Amino acid sequence: MMKHLFLALVLLLGAPALAHAQSAPRWQPAEHDFVAHNVTFRSGERMDAVRIHYATLGTPHRNRRGQIDNAVLLLHGTGGSGRQFLAPQFADELFGPGQPLDINRYWIIMPDNIGHGRSSKPSDGLRMRFPNYDYDDMVALQHRLLTEGLRVRYARLILGTSMGCMHGFVWAETYPDFAQALMPLACEPIEIAGLNRMWRQAIIDGIRSDPAWANGEYQTQPTQGLRTAASILTIAGAAPLYFQEQWPTRDAATTEIRARIERSMASADANDMLYQFESSRTYNPWPNLERIIAHMMWVNSADDFINPRNFDYPQQALARMGPNVRFRMIEETSETRGHGTHTWAVHWKRDLEELLARSGG
Repeated sequence: MMKHLFLALVLLLGAPALAHAQSAPRWQPAEHDFVAHNVTFRSGERMDAVRIHYATLGTPHRNRRGQIDNAVLLLHGTGGSGRQFLAPQFADELFGPGQPLDINRYWIIMPDNIGHGRSSKPSDGLRMRFPNYDYDDMVALQHRLLTEGLRVRYARLILGTSMGCMHGFVWAETYPDFAQALMPLACEPIEIAGLNRMWRQAIIDGIRSDPAWANGEYQTQPTQGLRTAASILTIAGAAPLYFQEQWPTRDAATTEIRARIERSMASADANDMLYQFESSRTYNPWPNLERIIAHMMWVNSADDFINPRNFDYPQQALARMGPNVRFRMIEETSETRGHGTHTWAVHWKRDLEELLARSGG
């Protein structure tokens, strides 16, 4: 469903993204479903079948040994879907002829993670009986999609934004030889703690404390809980300089924030949202950074509320991950989009070009 795409675009990319998303997209991917059977989650829960929806652009290329050698995996953020990468600020910068991810050269694979988009999720019917998946489970299902469903044994590139950024670090440690290059955008390789956990917990508690939530068995969406969640998400995805320039008066800012909250509430499901934010609870690649051997370009932005500029984790991590890993902090300007800078490819397109060049062309 498109509701998760709209939620991610509105909250993290801003009002212009909604306008683009509602217009006819330039890029028309092929849509598919892969079904993983007999899935056991880290929690010990099981599902007989998990549906992973995915979209593709381009075609697979096989080398002399018959192996696919041009697969590019794009991993979306919390509440999003693979189709968010069709937004003009991403796709029009990367997928065209001669561009870094030219679809005449690369096979672009854009899955909806479990709990998101058109893949299996609580709102399909199980509600709070749905297995309590985490990021390791999500990456394991991505791996099954590639290896079992698409017969991909080696990825040319794994690029992820926000939650997908964190998935990139999980990939790099769990399957260190799988990707020729990785590009994590907008995250830290540390446990979700401090302010990052606090705002996520406030979303979770806001939904659970709404009497209308009814332990997940609501007949209509719990309005007050979703209002709390939408309000927090809007602030978490904000960009101070850009917002000040776009809405420079009190009345304009008031109108905009109210409109954003109403739009996101209209497109959200409370149970799906709970699972999406709880799935980060076990994320912590920090102890095993030395396992990362692939070429990596890790990029954060200075105006990101979630990953602030004054953390020293990138410098500590670089010292442990070896010479193939580079990091850049994008300078804050009135053109950057806070946490959502990860989807405005103009800000890091050259970094991607450099990564592809140094990792094998």
